[in-house]
Amino acid sequence: MISPHAVVKASDLPDGVVIHEFAVVSEGAKLGKGVVIHPHACIESGVTLGEGVEVFHGAIVGREPKGAGAVARPIEFERVVEIGAHTVIGPHAVIYYDVKIGSETLIGDGASIRDKCRIGDRCLISRGVTFNYNTVVGDRVRIMDLTHITGNCVIEDDVFISTLVATVNDNALGSHGYDEGRIVGPHVESGAMIGAGAILLPNVRVGAGSVVGSGAVVTKDVAPQSLMMGMPARLIRSLDQSQGFSS
Repeated sequence: MISPHAVVKASDLPDGVVIHEFAVVSEGAKLGKGVVIHPHACIESGVTLGEGVEVFHGAIVGREPKGAGAVARPIEFERVVEIGAHTVIGPHAVIYYDVKIGSETLIGDGASIRDKCRIGDRCLISRGVTFNYNTVVGDRVRIMDLTHITGNCVIEDDVFISTLVATVNDNALGSHGYDEGRIVGPHVESGAMIGAGAILLPNVRVGAGSVVGSGAVVTKDVAPQSLMMGMPARLIRSLDQSQGFSS
Protein backbone atom coordinates (compact mmCIF):
# COMPACT_ATOMS: atom_id res chain seq x y z
CA MET A 1 0.00 0.00 0.00
CA ILE A 2 1.43 3.35 -1.08
CA SER A 3 -0.35 6.50 0.06
CA PRO A 4 -1.26 8.91 -2.74
CA HIS A 5 0.18 11.62 -0.50
CA ALA A 6 3.67 10.04 -0.43
CA VAL A 7 6.42 11.07 -2.85
CA VAL A 8 7.77 7.83 -4.29
CA LYS A 9 10.26 7.94 -7.16
CA ALA A 10 11.85 4.53 -6.59
CA SER A 11 10.86 1.85 -9.07
CA ASP A 12 10.34 -1.92 -8.95
CA LEU A 13 8.87 -1.97 -5.45
CA PRO A 14 8.23 -5.55 -4.28
CA ASP A 15 5.09 -6.98 -2.74
CA GLY A 16 4.07 -5.93 0.73
CA VAL A 17 5.78 -2.53 0.79
CA VAL A 18 3.85 0.08 2.80
CA ILE A 19 4.64 3.78 2.36
CA HIS A 20 2.55 6.16 4.43
CA GLU A 21 1.50 9.72 3.66
CA PHE A 22 4.14 12.45 3.35
CA ALA A 23 7.04 9.98 3.24
CA VAL A 24 9.69 10.55 0.55
CA VAL A 25 11.42 7.68 -1.25
CA SER A 26 13.92 8.96 -3.79
CA GLU A 27 14.82 7.51 -7.17
CA GLY A 28 17.58 4.93 -6.78
CA ALA A 29 16.46 3.70 -3.36
CA LYS A 30 15.89 -0.05 -3.10
CA LEU A 31 13.23 -1.47 -0.80
CA GLY A 32 12.89 -5.11 0.14
CA LYS A 33 9.71 -7.09 0.53
CA GLY A 34 7.54 -5.98 3.43
CA VAL A 35 9.34 -2.69 4.12
CA VAL A 36 7.25 -0.11 6.01
CA ILE A 37 7.96 3.62 5.72
CA HIS A 38 6.04 5.80 8.18
CA PRO A 39 4.90 9.42 7.62
CA HIS A 40 7.54 12.10 7.01
CA ALA A 41 10.41 9.60 6.79
CA CYS A 42 12.94 10.27 4.02
CA ILE A 43 14.74 7.49 2.12
CA GLU A 44 17.40 8.89 -0.20
CA SER A 45 18.95 7.58 -3.42
CA GLY A 46 21.54 4.85 -2.86
CA VAL A 47 19.78 3.44 0.22
CA THR A 48 19.01 -0.29 0.34
CA LEU A 49 16.48 -1.48 2.90
CA GLY A 50 16.34 -5.24 3.45
CA GLU A 51 13.23 -7.34 3.82
CA GLY A 52 10.92 -6.26 6.63
CA VAL A 53 12.79 -3.08 7.56
CA GLU A 54 10.61 -0.47 9.28
CA VAL A 55 11.47 3.23 9.25
CA PHE A 56 9.47 5.36 11.65
CA HIS A 57 8.18 8.92 11.52
CA GLY A 58 10.59 11.66 10.52
CA ALA A 59 13.67 9.47 10.20
CA ILE A 60 16.25 10.29 7.52
CA VAL A 61 18.17 7.46 5.86
CA GLY A 62 20.91 8.73 3.55
CA ARG A 63 21.88 12.13 4.89
CA GLU A 64 24.84 13.72 3.10
CA PRO A 65 27.67 14.68 5.49
CA LYS A 66 28.56 18.37 5.43
CA GLY A 67 31.71 19.96 6.81
CA ALA A 68 30.54 23.55 6.34
CA GLY A 69 34.15 24.70 6.70
CA ALA A 70 34.13 23.91 10.42
CA VAL A 71 35.32 20.29 10.33
CA ALA A 72 39.06 19.51 10.29
CA ARG A 73 38.54 15.95 9.02
CA PRO A 74 38.21 15.55 5.22
CA ILE A 75 34.64 14.61 4.31
CA GLU A 76 34.81 11.58 2.02
CA PHE A 77 32.00 9.07 1.64
CA GLU A 78 30.13 6.74 -0.67
CA ARG A 79 26.50 7.57 -1.39
CA VAL A 80 25.22 4.24 -0.14
CA VAL A 81 23.44 2.95 2.95
CA GLU A 82 22.70 -0.73 3.59
CA ILE A 83 20.15 -1.72 6.24
CA GLY A 84 19.76 -5.44 6.97
CA ALA A 85 16.55 -7.44 7.13
CA HIS A 86 14.02 -6.70 9.89
CA THR A 87 16.00 -3.80 11.35
CA VAL A 88 13.94 -0.94 12.82
CA ILE A 89 14.86 2.75 12.51
CA GLY A 90 13.15 4.81 15.22
CA PRO A 91 11.43 8.18 14.87
CA HIS A 92 13.69 11.10 13.93
CA ALA A 93 16.82 8.95 13.73
CA VAL A 94 19.40 10.18 11.21
CA ILE A 95 21.49 7.69 9.25
CA TYR A 96 24.21 9.32 7.13
CA TYR A 97 25.57 8.02 3.85
CA ASP A 98 28.29 5.36 3.89
CA VAL A 99 26.71 3.41 6.76
CA LYS A 100 25.99 -0.31 6.97
CA ILE A 101 23.70 -1.77 9.63
CA GLY A 102 23.05 -5.48 10.03
CA SER A 103 19.84 -7.43 10.46
CA GLU A 104 17.41 -7.38 13.40
CA THR A 105 19.01 -4.28 14.88
CA LEU A 106 17.05 -1.53 16.62
CA ILE A 107 18.08 2.10 16.09
CA GLY A 108 16.29 4.12 18.76
CA ASP A 109 14.41 7.40 18.61
CA GLY A 110 16.60 10.36 17.70
CA ALA A 111 19.80 8.37 17.27
CA SER A 112 22.43 9.76 14.87
CA ILE A 113 24.90 7.58 12.95
CA ARG A 114 27.51 9.36 10.85
CA ASP A 115 29.42 8.31 7.74
CA LYS A 116 31.67 5.23 7.55
CA CYS A 117 30.05 3.54 10.56
CA ARG A 118 29.43 -0.20 10.53
CA ILE A 119 26.99 -1.83 12.97
CA GLY A 120 26.38 -5.56 13.21
CA ASP A 121 23.39 -7.84 13.68
CA ARG A 122 20.92 -7.85 16.59
CA CYS A 123 22.28 -4.68 18.18
CA LEU A 124 20.37 -2.18 20.29
CA ILE A 125 21.32 1.44 19.70
CA SER A 126 19.05 3.23 22.13
CA ARG A 127 17.38 6.65 22.22
CA GLY A 128 19.55 9.67 21.55
CA VAL A 129 22.77 7.71 21.02
CA THR A 130 25.21 9.51 18.73
CA PHE A 131 27.89 7.92 16.57
CA ASN A 132 30.68 9.94 15.07
CA TYR A 133 32.47 8.79 11.89
CA ASN A 134 34.32 5.55 11.06
CA THR A 135 33.23 3.42 14.00
CA VAL A 136 32.89 -0.37 13.89
CA VAL A 137 30.38 -2.16 16.13
CA GLY A 138 30.09 -5.95 16.29
CA ASP A 139 27.06 -8.18 16.79
CA ARG A 140 24.66 -8.20 19.77
CA VAL A 141 26.00 -4.92 21.15
CA ARG A 142 23.75 -2.82 23.41
CA ILE A 143 24.38 0.91 23.74
CA MET A 144 21.97 2.74 26.01
CA ASP A 145 20.38 6.19 26.00
CA LEU A 146 22.35 9.40 25.34
CA THR A 147 25.76 7.76 25.01
CA HIS A 148 28.29 9.19 22.54
CA ILE A 149 30.52 6.90 20.46
CA THR A 150 33.44 8.87 19.05
CA GLY A 151 35.17 8.61 15.68
CA ASN A 152 37.71 5.86 14.93
CA CYS A 153 36.31 3.66 17.68
CA VAL A 154 35.92 -0.15 17.77
CA ILE A 155 33.34 -2.04 19.81
CA GLU A 156 33.47 -5.81 19.55
CA ASP A 157 30.68 -8.41 19.93
CA ASP A 158 28.41 -8.70 23.00
CA VAL A 159 29.48 -5.41 24.62
CA PHE A 160 27.08 -3.55 26.93
CA ILE A 161 27.46 0.23 27.26
CA SER A 162 25.14 1.96 29.71
CA THR A 163 23.58 5.43 29.60
CA LEU A 164 25.46 8.74 29.32
CA VAL A 165 28.83 7.15 28.56
CA ALA A 166 31.34 9.45 26.83
CA THR A 167 34.09 8.24 24.51
CA VAL A 168 36.70 10.64 23.12
CA ASN A 169 39.49 10.37 20.57
CA ASP A 170 41.79 13.41 20.82
CA ASN A 171 43.98 14.25 23.81
CA ALA A 172 44.85 17.58 22.17
CA LEU A 173 41.16 18.66 22.15
CA GLY A 174 41.32 19.50 18.45
CA SER A 175 44.17 22.00 18.77
CA HIS A 176 46.49 20.03 16.44
CA GLY A 177 44.00 19.49 13.63
CA TYR A 178 43.00 16.11 12.27
CA ASP A 179 45.52 13.28 11.99
CA GLU A 180 43.95 9.83 11.57
CA GLY A 181 47.03 8.13 13.02
CA ARG A 182 46.77 10.16 16.21
CA ILE A 183 43.03 10.63 16.64
CA VAL A 184 41.86 7.20 17.77
CA GLY A 185 38.90 6.32 19.93
CA PRO A 186 38.64 3.52 22.50
CA HIS A 187 38.63 -0.15 21.58
CA VAL A 188 36.19 -2.18 23.67
CA GLU A 189 36.74 -5.92 23.43
CA SER A 190 34.11 -8.67 23.39
CA GLY A 191 31.81 -9.04 26.37
CA ALA A 192 33.00 -5.95 28.24
CA MET A 193 30.49 -3.84 30.18
CA ILE A 194 30.69 -0.08 30.69
CA GLY A 195 28.70 1.49 33.54
CA ALA A 196 26.55 4.61 33.41
CA GLY A 197 28.36 7.92 33.04
CA ALA A 198 31.81 6.40 32.50
CA ILE A 199 34.37 8.24 30.36
CA LEU A 200 36.76 6.38 28.04
CA LEU A 201 39.73 8.49 26.98
CA PRO A 202 41.47 8.29 23.57
CA ASN A 203 43.07 5.06 22.38
CA VAL A 204 42.39 3.08 25.55
CA ARG A 205 41.65 -0.61 25.21
CA VAL A 206 39.09 -2.25 27.49
CA GLY A 207 39.86 -5.94 27.69
CA ALA A 208 37.42 -8.75 26.98
CA GLY A 209 34.98 -9.49 29.76
CA SER A 210 35.98 -6.47 31.83
CA VAL A 211 33.64 -4.21 33.78
CA VAL A 212 34.08 -0.44 34.06
CA GLY A 213 32.06 0.95 36.95
CA SER A 214 29.63 3.85 36.76
CA GLY A 215 31.32 7.24 36.65
CA ALA A 216 34.80 5.80 36.15
CA VAL A 217 37.36 7.67 34.02
CA VAL A 218 39.46 5.20 32.02
CA THR A 219 42.86 6.74 31.27
CA LYS A 220 44.84 3.60 30.39
CA ASP A 221 44.32 0.10 29.04
CA VAL A 222 42.16 -2.30 31.03
CA ALA A 223 43.30 -5.92 31.23
CA PRO A 224 40.77 -8.63 30.32
CA GLN A 225 38.46 -9.81 33.10
CA SER A 226 39.10 -6.78 35.31
CA LEU A 227 36.78 -4.71 37.49
CA MET A 228 37.75 -1.03 37.24
CA MET A 229 36.33 1.83 39.32
CA GLY A 230 37.21 5.38 40.25
CA MET A 231 38.54 8.66 38.85
CA PRO A 232 40.93 7.75 37.38
CA ALA A 233 39.82 4.14 37.09
CA ARG A 234 41.88 1.66 39.07
CA LEU A 235 41.82 -2.10 39.33
CA ILE A 236 39.50 -3.31 42.08
CA ARG A 237 39.96 -7.00 41.41
CA SER A 238 40.14 -9.59 38.68
CA LEU A 239 36.88 -11.21 37.69
CA ASP A 240 35.95 -14.85 37.85
CA GLN A 241 33.48 -15.51 35.04
CA SER A 242 31.70 -18.13 37.12
CA GLN A 243 31.09 -15.65 39.96
CA GLY A 244 30.27 -12.48 38.02
CA PHE A 245 31.29 -9.09 39.33
CA SER A 246 28.98 -8.43 42.32
CA SER A 247 30.72 -7.72 45.61
